[in-house]
Amino acid sequence: MTAKPRLVLSSDHADIPMRQTIADHIAAQGWEVIDIGPTTPESTHYPKHGEAAARRVASGECQLGIILCGTGQGIMMAANKVKGIRCGVCSDTFSARMIREHNDANMLSLGARVIGLGLALDIVDAFLSAEFEGGRHATRVDMIKAIES
Repeated sequence: MTAKPRLVLSSDHADIPMRQTIADHIAAQGWEVIDIGPTTPESTHYPKHGEAAARRVASGECQLGIILCGTGQGIMMAANKVKGIRCGVCSDTFSARMIREHNDANMLSLGARVIGLGLALDIVDAFLSAEFEGGRHATRVDMIKAIES
């Protein structure tokens, strides 16, 4: 029996309902979802949530990660500080597909105050259904990896 692929989800306080809907959506597609919160609407700091999710992906505990904050930018910046993470913020399906196909992104960041729920789910689907193309893109991803050293 093959284990379900694992995906970590996290957000700051502003995005709990969207994150929980995304979790249900992904689980329905066969993913094991590790939702690391937060669970209450008290103000919290997006950098700690971006880092925590990124560490689970970088360690191999989860294959992919999805993180959310108001714009998606700040939490994405925090995640990208973790060695081995390639996270992009997307507000359209084309970009979500391309960060997987061309950049081998292992995390997606969403801005809950930028996009609505329907578009967020479409972006998630585009990200999850795409696969890294390799080839000429592998050389460029290797160059990104070299910067991490």
